[in-house]
Amino acid sequence: MPIARFRPALLSLALAVVASPALADDLQTQVDRIVQPLMHKHAIPGMAVAVFADGQAHYFTYGVASKADRQPVSHDTLFEVGSLSKTYTATLAALASAEGTLDLNAPASRYQPALANTPLGAASVLELGAYSADCLPLQFPDEVTSDAQTLVFFQQWQTRAERGTQRCYSNPSLGLFGDLAARAQGKPFAELMGDSVLPRLGLQHTYLEVPDAARSAYAQGYDAQNRPVRVNPGPFANEAYGIKTNVVDALRFVRLQLQADTLDAPLRQAISLTHQGYFEVGAMRQGLGWERYAYPVTLDTLLAGNGADMIRTPQPTRRLDPPSPAEAAAWYNKTGSTAGFGAYAAFIPAKGAGIVLLANRNYPNEARVEAAYRILSGL
Repeated sequence: MPIARFRPALLSLALAVVASPALADDLQTQVDRIVQPLMHKHAIPGMAVAVFADGQAHYFTYGVASKADRQPVSHDTLFEVGSLSKTYTATLAALASAEGTLDLNAPASRYQPALANTPLGAASVLELGAYSADCLPLQFPDEVTSDAQTLVFFQQWQTRAERGTQRCYSNPSLGLFGDLAARAQGKPFAELMGDSVLPRLGLQHTYLEVPDAARSAYAQGYDAQNRPVRVNPGPFANEAYGIKTNVVDALRFVRLQLQADTLDAPLRQAISLTHQGYFEVGAMRQGLGWERYAYPVTLDTLLAGNGADMIRTPQPTRRLDPPSPAEAAAWYNKTGSTAGFGAYAAFIPAKGAGIVLLANRNYPNEARVEAAYRILSGL
């Protein structure tokens, strides 16, 4: 297997950033035992895994970033993270709220006047960010490809569910949420994310559009037929699934969820806003971007919460008013996929622990969740 070929170099990378060699060896063995069979079972060419525990960052890299040139995955390899991007978008919106430029409870039409006198225009920014404004579809219809067609789609939308009663996981819903947050600040979303939010978070190798200087680090993704593929941007791609990042930056983003006190006051408030529970969906409380479960939590609960049914089927939801405050005894998580990549991030504030799994092949959410659960449970 290609994993074995690069094993000595990968081990040295994993040990470079940890304080205790003995701890690193134990964790390396544990992660190897979980990740290597996972890659073999799902034909994943390359993975990068990061764990934050006991105040230390631990990195593990496996396989290749491209099957064509056999370049090994490294700390610098860039992966598409798909819908994990929604947590970055939520941070941008929550920061705008914290700084007073966005009212999360305002109707969408306040920031997009073209939606005045439409059902979606009456929905709140928050409801769109929590997939509960209406039962919008998972994806835009194929014929919707331009900004003008996107706006017409929203203007012509006919109500399917009473606001706040159903959670329908939706790229259009979250995309409009991010767009409204940008409009409230009078700047393009990509500019706000690239020039403000990411730098303020200290994320130096996280992009919406990979620059030429970083293209050599951009992993090749592979689809279900093992064909090379990368994300094909559509409407609101930046807002809903556009982030590309490496494992070091991805873990920093997760670590900041645990250590927000290291950030400035508006960012601290923003992160807290994303962690609050706004709607209750079975065992899960929907935050902004992040999804939260009371901890300790069973693997079965997490598998159900991240399974296909939660993504593709409307779920009854209950509005939490006031919102449930951020909790330390909670498992926060988010999955993300594009045609050729699969990602997962989770963290437990009460344990001061978090994990990121990045892969250059899309594979089942359940497999990602189980791997992360086993690794964090073994700490």
